[in-house]
Amino acid sequence: MITLNRSNSDNPDFHHLVAELDADLKIRDGEDHPFYSQFNKIDRIKYVVVAYDKDETPIACGAIKAYSTEMMEIKRMYVLPDRRGCGIASAILKALEKWIMELGFEACLLETGIKQPEAIRLYQKNGYQVIQNYGPYENVESSVCFMKKLTICE
Repeated sequence: MITLNRSNSDNPDFHHLVAELDADLKIRDGEDHPFYSQFNKIDRIKYVVVAYDKDETPIACGAIKAYSTEMMEIKRMYVLPDRRGCGIASAILKALEKWIMELGFEACLLETGIKQPEAIRLYQKNGYQVIQNYGPYENVESSVCFMKKLTICE
């Protein structure tokens, strides 16, 4: 059984998972990693979800931060490699979307890289639509941006 806990960026389990995420992204992004890394700081993230397995081992995480008065941005989604394919990322995404609505926001957006096909499939499977690259990713060919409008029926 998986437990999802709300927290913030002070959570040491979140820090551990983000370190693993960053190590993976460093390999995937290659020379582009320093560019992307600058947008992945966690010190100002107030809203974090950490997934734990039955023995309370942290296995996955995701976070959100305000992007505008109507939208939040999904950040730092990660599932340990040996736990992938079990629906954990979708569960975290749904928990983050619920939290976004509770906070009074209407939509969420995110950026991922073309070298992360698993992430692209995750977001498409969960109803995210590809949008024009936003903000710092505007002219970045290796980025794919998504958005989802949220409703109470989600």
